[in-house]
Amino acid sequence: MNAKNLIELSDMDASPEFTETVANPGPSAVSPHFGNLRKREFLEYAEVSLAEPDRRNNFNAAYREGDRRFMQFLVPPGKRILELGCGRGELLAALQPSRGVGVDFAAKTIARAKELHPDLDFVLGDAEDAATLSAIEGPFDYIVIADTIGMFEDIDGTLRRVHHLCTPSTRIIIAYYSHLWEPILKLAELLGLRRKQPKINYIATVDFLNLMDLADFEVISHEQRQLIPARWFGVGPFVNRFIAPLPGIRQLCLRTYLVGRPVRQFPDRKFSVSIVIPCRNERGNIESAILRMPRFGSAQEILFVEGNSSDGTFEECMRVRDAYKGVWEIKVLKQEGKGKGDAVRKGFAAATGEVLMILDADLTMPPEVLPKYHAIIESGKAEFVNGTRLIYPMENQAMRPLNFIANRCFAYLFSYLVNTRLTDTLCGTKVLLRKDYEVLARERTYFGNFDPFGDFDLIFGAAKQNLKIVETPIHYKARTFGETQISRFRDGWLLLKMVWFAYRKLKAV
Repeated sequence: MNAKNLIELSDMDASPEFTETVANPGPSAVSPHFGNLRKREFLEYAEVSLAEPDRRNNFNAAYREGDRRFMQFLVPPGKRILELGCGRGELLAALQPSRGVGVDFAAKTIARAKELHPDLDFVLGDAEDAATLSAIEGPFDYIVIADTIGMFEDIDGTLRRVHHLCTPSTRIIIAYYSHLWEPILKLAELLGLRRKQPKINYIATVDFLNLMDLADFEVISHEQRQLIPARWFGVGPFVNRFIAPLPGIRQLCLRTYLVGRPVRQFPDRKFSVSIVIPCRNERGNIESAILRMPRFGSAQEILFVEGNSSDGTFEECMRVRDAYKGVWEIKVLKQEGKGKGDAVRKGFAAATGEVLMILDADLTMPPEVLPKYHAIIESGKAEFVNGTRLIYPMENQAMRPLNFIANRCFAYLFSYLVNTRLTDTLCGTKVLLRKDYEVLARERTYFGNFDPFGDFDLIFGAAKQNLKIVETPIHYKARTFGETQISRFRDGWLLLKMVWFAYRKLKAV
């Protein structure tokens, strides 16, 4: 069932599938859970609703529009999507899947969904029924449970039953409305603004986190939306977009969205690796990077991307490549554009390894620890690894005090923006699978070419793609050659602009 319209303050607010049908859900829709009295109450409630006209047809248009827009933000078009409790298929169709499958236990609703969306597949059955789920052919990129979770009798059991439809990169999205709004909804019933509803599950987010953990899913991100679920002459949409996502305020929102992934470990998986080293005026560090590089991965290549240096760095890269030919697989690329971000994109485009890594040429991040980063990706513990220099004590002069303070402040802001604790967004070491980077690159138009650093292009892209992000601490070393190319005040201003940019792209959506 799809219970999202149960929250609507109208005289006819039954969920779509029950608005279409009640009397006979069809024999194939019957499951061990379907005989449950509470589910029967939903059917009876809808029967009564069918006889009543919808007097407030547009009352909740802003709420529905905002909910659908955010779901479209979470789920990119062109994905394989399964929706449990699809109703008439409006949400599934709006997500523009390459293959879309909807499940619902109301026969007439499924028939109507097939009429409205002939390009999608619809299955008549109970989403909690193992037989219904086992008959569906997977896998899917996204599994969507939008409000149906509110009437499940066995939440963690149902989540476990969808594992066979998942790959390691599958994302499950659970959308529901906050239990904090229960008194408001009950008051609306007492005042006659809303018909008395059948009892559904009012579950706090912390309980959902526990249930997902029991079902072997881990939560990647957690968002709240819809502080004012009405238009109110344009005030509602403005508040919902720019004010509702703010810390402290978002806990009061009506809608909650959890994005999770299946928990799977791959202790025997082996990946090849490409290590991209952007370098500009780093001549003294080029050979050291090779001499200190450990052996790891099923195959290994090193790509120097030289950025128009004035100290002979490009010539040194060529010399080192030739000197270690037959010992290391080394490629040397010359950068046409400017900035580290441009260099990273050029290096990743030329890389052939299954895992992509960035190593800063100043070697303040020791190359010796790269195998640890590779192992995190290889084992499946994470899909994007960010280094952090701010956990262990660092060598004297490794980072100036003002830089350290600024890094701490920006870390808090960016942790909020990407829903993941990050202590050091500007650490140059970042690692991800090449297949994930290719998706990130294809969808880069959402953000545009905004990042001269190269760090935020990857972090924001990973967050938008719902990748599992973890930080791994390093012992940050002082430079032994050359000077830093970071300007504290110029680049600090760019970081402030980056915060506003990310807020508009990741929160105010």
